[in-house]
Amino acid sequence: MATGGEVLMMLIPNGGWYISGDDYDGIQFLDCAPITKAQFTAGFAQYDSWKTEQEAQAATDKAALLAKLGITADEAKLLLS
Repeated sequence: MATGGEVLMMLIPNGGWYISGDDYDGIQFLDCAPITKAQFTAGFAQYDSWKTEQEAQAATDKAALLAKLGITADEAKLLLS
């Protein structure tokens, strides 16, 4: 289950907000356009699929970069250690 902070990072990725706890009443919109309570609540249902998409895209990007470099993931780990 997503936290309120994770949902806000999905909905307002550039920040400008602060949250205390996991409910809408704990949000302070400091330097961003506020969202509605309905948008925030719906974000909890959307978060898991959004996160899965983000992770899949990162894996695809990583594989493409490794292929472009012509190295394996293990070889990349050796280079970075």
